[in-house]
Amino acid sequence: QVQLRESGGGLVQAGGSLRLSCAASGGSFSGYNMAWFRQVPGKERECVGVINWSSDRTWQPVSTKDRFTISRDDAENTVALQMSSLKPDDTAVYYCARDRILRRVGVIISNPLGYDYWGQGTQVTVSS
Repeated sequence: QVQLRESGGGLVQAGGSLRLSCAASGGSFSGYNMAWFRQVPGKERECVGVINWSSDRTWQPVSTKDRFTISRDDAENTVALQMSSLKPDDTAVYYCARDRILRRVGVIISNPLGYDYWGQGTQVTVSS
């Protein structure tokens, strides 16, 4: 059904910025919470941002809250992650994902099990 594709990753120096974008095809983001996750080989997938379906709530972990900004544009079927002040520890494959539940209310899910459609990921490498 829905296909998600991330773009914008690359190699940057510490302190630099990147803007990741996730585009949907074959379906819509409309009505679903959307999230960004990242994963390093051998480690668990980590949520780095969630934006709810009505665009009035966001959640981020302490590790990225002051440096990353998640946003969405349902008219364009895109969700973005603006990253600044990047650190080598931010190096990972970054994925976008759609919440399993249409118009979820009251709870923002940071567990990857709460999401059903995933992109292939885009590599972000931050050099020191």
